Amino acid sequence: MRVLSVSVTEAGAAHARGLPYEHVHGSAGDTIRRRWAAGDVDAFVLFLAVGAAVRIVAPLLADKRTDPAVVCVDEAARFAIAVCGGHQGGANDLARSVAAALGAEPVITTASEVGYSLGHGLVVGVGCSTHAAAHDVQAVVDQALAGRRADAVATIDRRAEHPAVLALGLPVHAFTAEQLAAVDVPSPSDAVLDAVGTPSVAEAAALLAAGPGAALVTPKHKNATATAAVARRATKGSLALVGLGPGSSRHRTAAAAAAVRHADVVIGYGPYIDQCADLLHDGQTRIPSPIGDEVVRAKQALAEAAEGKRVALVCSGDSGVYAMASIALELASDDAAIEIDIEVVPGVTAALAAAAAVGAPLGHDHCAVSLSDLLTPWPVIERRLRAAAEGDFVVSFYNPRSQGRDWQLAQALSILAEHRPPTTPVAAVTDAGRPGQRVVLSTLAQFDPAGVGMTTCVLVGSSTTRMVNGRMVTPRGYDA
Repeated sequence: MRVLSVSVTEAGAAHARGLPYEHVHGSAGDTIRRRWAAGDVDAFVLFLAVGAAVRIVAPLLADKRTDPAVVCVDEAARFAIAVCGGHQGGANDLARSVAAALGAEPVITTASEVGYSLGHGLVVGVGCSTHAAAHDVQAVVDQALAGRRADAVATIDRRAEHPAVLALGLPVHAFTAEQLAAVDVPSPSDAVLDAVGTPSVAEAAALLAAGPGAALVTPKHKNATATAAVARRATKGSLALVGLGPGSSRHRTAAAAAAVRHADVVIGYGPYIDQCADLLHDGQTRIPSPIGDEVVRAKQALAEAAEGKRVALVCSGDSGVYAMASIALELASDDAAIEIDIEVVPGVTAALAAAAAVGAPLGHDHCAVSLSDLLTPWPVIERRLRAAAEGDFVVSFYNPRSQGRDWQLAQALSILAEHRPPTTPVAAVTDAGRPGQRVVLSTLAQFDPAGVGMTTCVLVGSSTTRMVNGRMVTPRGYDA
């Protein structure tokens, strides 16, 4: 498929460059009209508001069987919206592909494919008089939803075909008066009971349509001719243990971006929440915490998920490498967390980012060792170092040196030096993948630990590691 992406803002251009399509930045209208007429494009991905895209594309439409597919992506790249064209699901498939690449959510609105995810699944219950106007019903529904979105409307069967109810543009669930009367609601009305045979329409219908375990999140709102209430379908809480990568959004996976974007609650060490600030939006709860509160952080994430929320616990690098995944999974063995869906979302580790910055030092067997003796006694670390040295592994050092721990790295290097030549390449990469990244290449004999800090990853080669055109390489063993 020949796909053209078109952007008009810098944010849109940045997202578009992450897609494997031809990209044009600038005059959207002229570009789309010209390429549409040329017939050399099968689909357009437009980083535009849907309204703007529709105004451009509508005059160009001819036949859904031959028109190019059109997908719109919002400014924050949270949604990929199938707009039109691309017969037999073309626009829908493209929306899914774009969403997967950007870590966004596909919005599919065709009747045959319901792919529009609406968070916790809200249902708005509606009651109205025979002569209620559409704008009056819409007004009370908007008041009840308070900016949220519903995926269905529910009402009494005698109002299922009411023009004002149909004008809401949502699937309609209808119930008999007898079914509604059996539902316990907080705001029953004798007047409604006398009129239609049930003490509640809006609240009862919302709860029935939302299904077993549903909760009424907005009691009855009313105006002169209509009532509305909102219920939430019962949901199972989830916890995503998200690795954000080493720092730059370029090294962040689409799965990690999606997990953060779609979370109700984002929890993490303060700088890590800052690291994913471009993914956050006003509807989310953000819970930053100081360094050292890892257990508290994990318990809070599990508690929020146990309440039915979608929670993202964010870490730099990979959440399973010297990070929060192991703590959270250990704590999740408690009975309260058994019903939570937990996903570990992998990320690019500091060692991988550092290795990429200097070449291919991890091309053969390698291991990672943390030099922090705050949680692991130094004799245990030293025993592991000697095993790595004797095994001739390339070694990645995490937490190599801090103001309070200034001797461990030198000691570790001396242990490795007992088993490999003094010319063994050593690299120190500080702030790998972030602005201000610094790389120092040296040898085991000449390396100076003084310039190393907590944001540095130190890579020490094996006996076969060598420098090739300024890059650190550990051969895989193939014949050249």
